[in-house]
Amino acid sequence: MEKLSIDDKIALSDYRYEKAMETLKDGKIAFENKSYKMAANRAYYAVLHGIRALLILKGLDPVTHDGAKTMFSLHFIKPKILSADTLKNFNTLLLLRKDVDYGDFEKIDEQDAQEVLKIAGKFLKIIKPVRVKLISELKEKS
Repeated sequence: MEKLSIDDKIALSDYRYEKAMETLKDGKIAFENKSYKMAANRAYYAVLHGIRALLILKGLDPVTHDGAKTMFSLHFIKPKILSADTLKNFNTLLLLRKDVDYGDFEKIDEQDAQEVLKIAGKFLKIIKPVRVKLISELKEKS
């Protein structure tokens, strides 16, 4: 990845966080339309976009889902910036998303879909102040 300026990192983080919120909204619409597998898919991707919004502020831009998970763990969970529960929730959403996207007979019911959307919404609320703090720190450096 080419070296991004601080302004570029912030702009990309803003875009990714907005994309996360939009994807969560799409998940809620899918849920309302009783498309529970799509709701679970959108919940996972909302969280993934949120993670990527954080990582870019540290100059990290993973190209795989596993890379995002590993970098998130190393840079936010291990140093205790975020709790281990946030990683656990991401893993839960990742596994469920894989099941519903690739499993031949996997089903998700209304209650499960509602729960994963709740997890994703909570996740995005939890990372928001962390992202704001990282942006503030970057601006102080410039």
